[in-house]
Amino acid sequence: MIGYVTVGTNDLDKGRGFYLALLGAVGAKELMRFESGATIIGPSFEQPSVCVLKPFDGKAASVGNGMMVAFAAGSRANVDALHAKALSLGGGDEGKPGLRGPEGPQAFYGAYFRDLDGNKLCAFHVGP
Repeated sequence: MIGYVTVGTNDLDKGRGFYLALLGAVGAKELMRFESGATIIGPSFEQPSVCVLKPFDGKAASVGNGMMVAFAAGSRANVDALHAKALSLGGGDEGKPGLRGPEGPQAFYGAYFRDLDGNKLCAFHVGP
């Protein structure tokens, strides 16, 4: 079971602001901030969360090829809203909201975008 994922940033203030605004749209908040500036953002400590941080090794944050964080949005409308929010915050479009496969009880509705540091993200909902 996933407890949290980390996303590297080269600017903690901008990275924290991006994720607080983006995930705040679906009820997440800052749960903890460390002396290093790393911030854990999520709905609660009982649910998976995202930690925004500068890499521990002191090197620049860079995008992991093939790495992506996917956020369960809870509805198709929330997928649309998260995609729009990411773009309004300066994120990049990687795939507009829509069905990826056939409609039905296990329909996958998703949108893809990048954060301010280039990390690939997805907002998705399974079902009608």
